[in-house]
Amino acid sequence: MTMQKTAFTHAVAEKAGVSQKEAKLVIDSALDVITEALVRGERVALTGFGTFAVRQRQARAGTNPQTREAIQIPATRTPGFVASSTLKDALKPA
Repeated sequence: MTMQKTAFTHAVAEKAGVSQKEAKLVIDSALDVITEALVRGERVALTGFGTFAVRQRQARAGTNPQTREAIQIPATRTPGFVASSTLKDALKPA
């Protein structure tokens, strides 16, 4: 099962006791702040939840699956997330 953004917004609005419009604005703003920090190469640590960081992937050799031809895969920057121990503990079976 996947919770889509609209359902997430509705749940946050209900839990916080605010309108869905206000919740959407806050969620969008928070995601923008996280994205902007990652673009600058900063880590975002949310205590009790986890840490967002940029990961560097090295250039590497690969194979085109259709032609079996060797290709060079360029280096990339990807977002990463490491869950906090609090979040991990919440997911453990009771």
